[in-house]
Amino acid sequence: QGGNNAGHTVVVDGKEYDFHLFPSGIINPKAISFIGNGVVIHLPGLFEEAEKNEKKGLKDWEKRLIISDRAHIVFDFHQAVDGLQEVQRQAQEGKNIGTTKKGIGPTYSSKAARTGLRICDLLSDFDEFSSRFKNLAQQYKSMFPTLDIDIEGQLKKLKGYAEKIRPMVRDGVYFMYEALHGSPKKILVEGANAALLDIDFGTYPFVTSSNCTVGGVCTGLGVPPQHVGDVYGVVKAYTTRVGIGAFPTEQINEIGDLLQSRGHEWGVTTGRKRRCGWLDLVILKYAHMINGFTALALTKLDILDVLDEIKIGVAYKLGGKRIPYFP
Repeated sequence: QGGNNAGHTVVVDGKEYDFHLFPSGIINPKAISFIGNGVVIHLPGLFEEAEKNEKKGLKDWEKRLIISDRAHIVFDFHQAVDGLQEVQRQAQEGKNIGTTKKGIGPTYSSKAARTGLRICDLLSDFDEFSSRFKNLAQQYKSMFPTLDIDIEGQLKKLKGYAEKIRPMVRDGVYFMYEALHGSPKKILVEGANAALLDIDFGTYPFVTSSNCTVGGVCTGLGVPPQHVGDVYGVVKAYTTRVGIGAFPTEQINEIGDLLQSRGHEWGVTTGRKRRCGWLDLVILKYAHMINGFTALALTKLDILDVLDEIKIGVAYKLGGKRIPYFP
């Protein structure tokens, strides 16, 4: 799920890579990387990311990358609309959501409204694709009169991308079925975003537009629940958040600054400073209720080494009473 709104910094053999659409396994020459149907793909973003990482030594990625034919496409006008919506929210409500302006929300909106276009549409009849693209662009233009869309220019670029990705595209459901039932192999599923950004279970409306909980494995790849094995929760020894939303253990003081600077807490996609605070066990337990972790990977413990005292959020009170759930 997700798109190039989320970023992963991956350091291997002293080399640092930034991934947004690429699965982190793309570095491993022995691994096949697969972008599932639940992901929304901005094609210019995919090739820009490839180019940046090629300069860092990434080789032959196109031989190891497979893309689901059912993944939805993020268009440039989705990105423009994302920015316009944020401006609108700020003007109307005095606050925005703090999106990455990468067009993710508008693309999932198109998907839910059944007006979206998928990779398979781009690769089949291009005339049919073009007319649906024009209709979608027109819908957005009527909603946002200031929106300027170079329809012909965009279509020309998309036609070029279609040929570049064609060799990588497969029927994703059949691909996963064969992977699960063929010769034994290890399959690692990587989600984008964090549990508390899930559209259903996160701190709505300050969330992303997809399911970043373990259910996304079933819906985003077409993997039946019986095939989901171990579920690893990845959690820092402190809590961070990029963008707006509730954050009870946040430290807006020198502790927060220390965690931010020592932990190099910058959003990989936006470059924004991450908000930092003490580890919140209430949200960790809540994430466990939804995902059923078989293990936790606790990271960045060493960032706290310089502190004499470490605090942890253990409970929430509502109306003066301790509550056993996440409100």
